[in-house]
Amino acid sequence: MLSSVKRAKLGRNRERSKQGLPFWGEKLSTWVVNKVLPPIKVLYSREPFFEYTMLSFESDYTEGAHESIIRRLAQTNLEQTPGYGLDPYSESAKEKIKQTFGIPDADVFFLVGGTQTNSTVIASMLRDYEGVIAVRTGHIGVHESGAVEYTGHKVLTLPDHDGKMDAGELEDYLKAFYADGTYEHMVIPGMVYISFPTEFGTIYSKAELEAIHAVCQSYSMPLFIDGARLGYGLMSEANDIDVKELPKLCDVFYAGGTKVGALFGEAVVFPKGNAPAHFFTTIKQHGALMAKGRMLGLQFDTLFTDGLYFKIARHADEMASMLKGIFLEKGYEIFIDSPTNQQFFVMTRDRAAELHSKVRFEDWCPVDENRIAVRFVTSWATPLENVLALREIL
Repeated sequence: MLSSVKRAKLGRNRERSKQGLPFWGEKLSTWVVNKVLPPIKVLYSREPFFEYTMLSFESDYTEGAHESIIRRLAQTNLEQTPGYGLDPYSESAKEKIKQTFGIPDADVFFLVGGTQTNSTVIASMLRDYEGVIAVRTGHIGVHESGAVEYTGHKVLTLPDHDGKMDAGELEDYLKAFYADGTYEHMVIPGMVYISFPTEFGTIYSKAELEAIHAVCQSYSMPLFIDGARLGYGLMSEANDIDVKELPKLCDVFYAGGTKVGALFGEAVVFPKGNAPAHFFTTIKQHGALMAKGRMLGLQFDTLFTDGLYFKIARHADEMASMLKGIFLEKGYEIFIDSPTNQQFFVMTRDRAAELHSKVRFEDWCPVDENRIAVRFVTSWATPLENVLALREIL
């Protein structure tokens, strides 16, 4: 005959079972393996909940996250950890990032997304009367809804060369600015922003980056590298910058997660331990701080374990290279020769409209009255069969 205590426990277990919770006395690890992971496997399956009949090469943030991240999020779901990035997963991720880039004294912070990261970093490093120099096609001046200007800082633009800044033009701009006797009445250039890769998928050579950095140093201006797609740039076959060399050629950069295997998040790195005073507070002020900070830390801890971040980035570049070969094989013209996961081609407007009925991609810009440039993007998750299927459509 059951004791009153056992009867009460049995009743509670029935109720917890109905709610999908672990029994009293059941090991949490056993419950996670038996109850949580099976549905997660279903969620990660390539069988869609909604039927999309078209292939997609629209962007590199249309999938969820690498299955290793999903698995670890499930396994640690009921753990209770300190908030705001003070958890052990975030600390572990910071150390792995420092080791990867060879910068033991760096300051590392995790922010929620690219626009928040760019506006927060720039606002924290500029004085009220300063602006940031970028090329005219730079992300902060074109695709961030004025987020930088919203913080009170003007984006000062230079011409671009396939998305890249030229060190000579940067120096000429600064010389002309300070040669003007009325420059005190103008927005003072306070920092330089570039992205690696650029909006066109192009990357800077080591010599080009060294030249830009040298100009910045001569004018005591920090150089900020937007690394939303950093993995794709560093893993490109055309790249000649070593992972451990990059931090020496800038004052702040970030390793993007949103576009390289994470659900969301960017890892901001001040390589010389040179984070602005109270940067944590600035992050929160800009709405870029997560209370459940371990959600970010755990993702980056996973991405920077056993080189996963770079392995999946290399895969995207390899798929993009194959995709480029297919377009060339089919007689299409390259608009900009990109060595990373974004590929740009020229086609007639009629052909683009026809393809849009079968494949998701982006119309980039007009070329002439009858032709446009289009963008096809591969990601860390692009399967080979999708690239081969595109070949049949073309």
